[in-house]
Amino acid sequence: MLPAATPRSERSPGSHTARTVVRLEPNGPQVRADFEDETSLTISRFLAGFIRCSDQIEFDPTSGVSTRELRIVQVRPPSQLYFAPIGYVTQPKPDKRDEYFTRALVCDSRLGIKHIHLPNAAVRDYFYFGNRRRSGCAEQTLYDLLQVDPDADFGALRLGLKVRLLELEGSSAPTQQKQPVERAFNLLAHPELRACYHALLLDADAPALFPYGGFGTILVAGELSRDRETFFARKMLSFLPERQDRRFRAPLRRVEFFEGNAVYRDSRRKVEIFLDPVVLPVSLGATWNQWRHLVSTKIGVEATFVKSGKYQFRGGEWRLHTWETALPSRIKITIPADAPRVVANAQQTHHRFGQFFDALEDIRLRLERQPIERAELARICDNLRIPPDFDIAQISWRANYDKYYYDQLLKRTRQMFLFRGEFIFELERTVVVEVPQQGHATYVFVRPANLDQWVGDYARTTKEEIRQNRANVAERLGFVGRIAHGRNPRAWLRELRVRAGEPVEYSLAVET
Repeated sequence: MLPAATPRSERSPGSHTARTVVRLEPNGPQVRADFEDETSLTISRFLAGFIRCSDQIEFDPTSGVSTRELRIVQVRPPSQLYFAPIGYVTQPKPDKRDEYFTRALVCDSRLGIKHIHLPNAAVRDYFYFGNRRRSGCAEQTLYDLLQVDPDADFGALRLGLKVRLLELEGSSAPTQQKQPVERAFNLLAHPELRACYHALLLDADAPALFPYGGFGTILVAGELSRDRETFFARKMLSFLPERQDRRFRAPLRRVEFFEGNAVYRDSRRKVEIFLDPVVLPVSLGATWNQWRHLVSTKIGVEATFVKSGKYQFRGGEWRLHTWETALPSRIKITIPADAPRVVANAQQTHHRFGQFFDALEDIRLRLERQPIERAELARICDNLRIPPDFDIAQISWRANYDKYYYDQLLKRTRQMFLFRGEFIFELERTVVVEVPQQGHATYVFVRPANLDQWVGDYARTTKEEIRQNRANVAERLGFVGRIAHGRNPRAWLRELRVRAGEPVEYSLAVET
């Protein structure tokens, strides 16, 4: 189970006030609400559509952005609206009457409100059954909006979205008709949300997940509790998630293949992308997950990301982990021209690992005992009848390693040794030790007069002993320091060039 309560905002409530509206005046793209005390507040046209003269607006006039959080008390008919930024929304859980609800954390509340209580029906009707509120659409499902079958795979959903948008654009349909279609696709293209929708179709009282875990700006109708800490919502009127457009290059090897779709997850960028065969038109094969770490190419990603989050129980306590999830309808993937060839080569390499498993296992055992120079390894492979185009470096490769580091070191290398799970590169002025795995730093040493002797000395020590300079081992080996891989490989290259005594182009430190 998730924790019973979410963390509260640490900011104390501001000096809030409630003022009565006497006039609403258009002010360009916004509306000015004039109060009876001759003060005013500028609000969006959207919010102004819910306000009438004689209504009260509660806000904090001392806040830098006083319209960020508002409570509106309507006179005719008597009701309350609450507009505020929210963070994490809990998973559905039953109350004392066995009716499901969720709770949204209010971010930096100035009115003293800590949470919004959302009944299951409010979440369900807004996100999953919103089209049923429209006249003539009572029985229309999300599949009907996309004009696809309920058992359509993820590729068919994508095609359905494209066709429907083309039809709507051809008929010059307004944006209001396109939004429900795009929302339907974004729900159905997310495996967890699609499973939730199927459960709701079978039982309308089934728990309704708040998509992507909250994080955005919400407008709800309901009433405030007596202690002013909880706003009990009856109905969701609007929700706008936190989102941003991002562009970057993503290693194809981090794409995990599932039945009918794939997922890209990057723990460093903290992003998650759900992919389908249409948006990622690369034949990955059924055994892709077994050999994807051998793929070196990167794909271009352009997408709109929304903030997401989920509680995880680690270290004896619940912790909120946040990341960003790409909206499936706003994803554009660019495939390099050589991607099919790179993927085919990786698959062939995986096949050869199985074909020559016993011989390669013998090589691994030898590398555990002593470093072997790459040319010597090539001769060993030839004697074992391993094809000459087989890259022996793949023996130590790990799935999350960025080939950029290896390529930059390899093109500067005079000699290269393999030892255990490491690469030892001899450069012009330095010796570099690299572990082909994410999270490991690059170790740099002064280039010795006798490389073979140095390699033997290095093989008899450990990195921990080098870092601690145990028995002066770091001094004997000429240890210069470590270069962290970090999030920007170009910054790593700049520092490597400094350590290696090369001319440095400082523009390389700028992330692209």
